[in-house]
Amino acid sequence: MTMQVNSGSESDPRYANMDDKKRKRMISNRESARRSRMKKRQHMDQLLNQVTTLKSENARLSQRIDVAVQLYVAVESQNNMLRAQLMELTDRLSSLNSVLQIVEEVSGFSMDIPAIPDALLEPWKLPCPLQPIPNNFQC
Repeated sequence: MTMQVNSGSESDPRYANMDDKKRKRMISNRESARRSRMKKRQHMDQLLNQVTTLKSENARLSQRIDVAVQLYVAVESQNNMLRAQLMELTDRLSSLNSVLQIVEEVSGFSMDIPAIPDALLEPWKLPCPLQPIPNNFQC
């Protein structure tokens, strides 16, 4: 004795006059199509959830990039200010050394005049050269 599962399509009067095999095949196809639509709907829901998650992550990463760029600009500005101060102080030191050399020549006294390091006289050779922010930077 076989038990039949009664789905909504089996009791449909449209299928009453069909032979049993054809009717079962048609009902099976309809059920398969229904399952396929459900799977497709579930897959679409998963994809929409993934889109939402990725958009959220993208916004979070964009915000982190913006913060990093702001920090970079602040540090670069501070570096430029320090480089300007370095050049000014190097010029002052050079001027003072010149004055000390003149005093030494005029007075005849031997003075200990410190040498200015090459890196101070040639700031373009410092290990961290000025690097401008590219204009085409995009977040």
